Amino acid sequence: MRIAIISDTHDNIWKLGSAMPHLAASDFILHCGDICSPFVVKQLAENLGEKPIHVVWGNNDGDKRLLTRVAQKAGNIHMHGDFAEIKIEGNHIALTHYPQIGHALASTARYDLVCYGHDHTAYDEWVGETLLINPGEVMGLNGRSSLAIYSPNEKELSWIEIE
Repeated sequence: MRIAIISDTHDNIWKLGSAMPHLAASDFILHCGDICSPFVVKQLAENLGEKPIHVVWGNNDGDKRLLTRVAQKAGNIHMHGDFAEIKIEGNHIALTHYPQIGHALASTARYDLVCYGHDHTAYDEWVGETLLINPGEVMGLNGRSSLAIYSPNEKELSWIEIE
């Protein structure tokens, strides 16, 4: 099983387009916030078919009502609000947008995986038995666009640079 983790798209549909082959090759997609516009939700839905996509709000997500409506129409995109606690094939996962909350969640030892975004900086750390990940940014504001691929069965993390 492969879980793709992205964050901070900020409407960069071109970078997201370059990330699509990696997302399509994964079984689940987690987005840690700052999608920003409904057309990004639509792009995810149209290019990833039936794959489950779990999303939390970021501080720059605009019209949350319209974002939610587009996600509901797609059927495979789950908008969780400010926080998500999900279970994927026995793995307990928490999603947030904010680093401080992500670090606090990882320290509880309640989760196998905790993901966050917001600061646009790729980061990973094992906190006991919990993997804490910030996939960086799709947007490319800081010059590096990245995403993370995690295979929980093998406990293997890969970093992908988005062209």
